[in-house]
Amino acid sequence: MALGIGDDAALLSPNPNTQLVVATDTLVESVHFPAHASAEQIATRALCVNLSDMAAMGATPRWFTLALTLPTADAEWLLGFSRGLAEVANQFGIALIGGDTTSGPLTVSLTLLGEAAIGGALQRSGAGPGDGIYVTGTLGDGAAGLAVIDDLGKRGNERLLTRFYRPEPQVQAGKKLQGLASACIDISDGLVADLGHICKSSGVSASLWSERLPIDPELVQRFPEQALSWALSGGDDYQLCFTVAEADVGMIDKLVAQGALDATMIGQIQAVTDGGCQVLVDDKRVALKRGFDHFDR
Repeated sequence: MALGIGDDAALLSPNPNTQLVVATDTLVESVHFPAHASAEQIATRALCVNLSDMAAMGATPRWFTLALTLPTADAEWLLGFSRGLAEVANQFGIALIGGDTTSGPLTVSLTLLGEAAIGGALQRSGAGPGDGIYVTGTLGDGAAGLAVIDDLGKRGNERLLTRFYRPEPQVQAGKKLQGLASACIDISDGLVADLGHICKSSGVSASLWSERLPIDPELVQRFPEQALSWALSGGDDYQLCFTVAEADVGMIDKLVAQGALDATMIGQIQAVTDGGCQVLVDDKRVALKRGFDHFDR
């Protein structure tokens, strides 16, 4: 970075032989986070969600801008927000380089800028028949966290709340997948919906095996009726869903066995049939959702 905050614009010096990777997310009160969320919780969620897009591209995050719309200028609220933002920024070594502040309904807009080797960025469009389908981490925790926040059964859980307000962006995993994953996406709208995006971009179908889905045993024990549904369609997990060609599956399995990658094979990519691009769960077709629609509420 040649020039940061304090001038009319920032000056950046990307590393040679890299491409700039840019992602923007906007979070609105009562849509992307509860109205009663603390300023620190809002900040950590906003930055982690955007960092997850960097992870899905296999990019190294470097800088970010912040546009913050506030109903009032509350010094204590801003202190908590700044603290949450700084904690995540320091963890991932990224710098705030500019932005804007306006008055209005509480809204947080972040733009992340990262770098990836030229031709090395992960995309959604490379999956092919026979590829293995993997996910990182565990699934269903994000939706369960939201349910706890909504006071489902009044059974709070700090781990689940953390998974919602501070999901762990899989940046290191994304970087390790460069040259190995044929396609990749982060799970924000739910596994089935986001895998559906890979299928449509790649012109393929997918078959999932529900018994292989990595779901935390505590989640199954506490919410036996919802756990599988949350894992498939709940969203807010911000893990990575990626595909791997048969020739590279052994390398992925080796990384997993070495503890260098937390990932589970959950299915296989298939060729498109007369039914078009589709996702099957235990050989049953599942309706593909287009993701959250802000104008259909």
